[in-house]
Amino acid sequence: MNEQTPAAPAPTTSPVLTRHTDAETCADPSSVITLLAESGATADGFTSYRSHFAKGGAGAPAHFHTRATELFFVISGSLQVLIGEEVTILNEGDFLAVPPHTPHAFAAAPGCEADVLFVFTPGMGRFDYLRLLGRVTRGEADPKEIAESSERFDNHYVDSPAWRAALERPA
Repeated sequence: MNEQTPAAPAPTTSPVLTRHTDAETCADPSSVITLLAESGATADGFTSYRSHFAKGGAGAPAHFHTRATELFFVISGSLQVLIGEEVTILNEGDFLAVPPHTPHAFAAAPGCEADVLFVFTPGMGRFDYLRLLGRVTRGEADPKEIAESSERFDNHYVDSPAWRAALERPA
């Protein structure tokens, strides 16, 4: 019997390699974001970046995405996360996948730093959103530009009493 190895299917996208020394970074007083890769909004596309949050560093307020699943992998430290209406702590090595339409938020856990890899699939031009956040933080852009960009970046802010309560607890 002669077995043949099937040919690998042709890739629909090209491999993506970002060298640490070539990666763009965005910084604000509470975090440094390293922009890793944006492969577009195709079904097999993704967007990925790495955020290092300082002790007590703010992340993102409660929001949801209508098209993207957001993946979190904690490289080191601890990240406080809202998932729906539950607040939990992710620690080093923990992984979380948040599907579309699920309210979520995140910040460094009280008294902790956090180093986190984020991946969005399918991808979209989220790097421009992260750059906008930096400009707003530095006073170079109006905060209303964030709200006006919700459809473009698939980032829809919501109120979460559970998240507000978690942020008000002493460290």
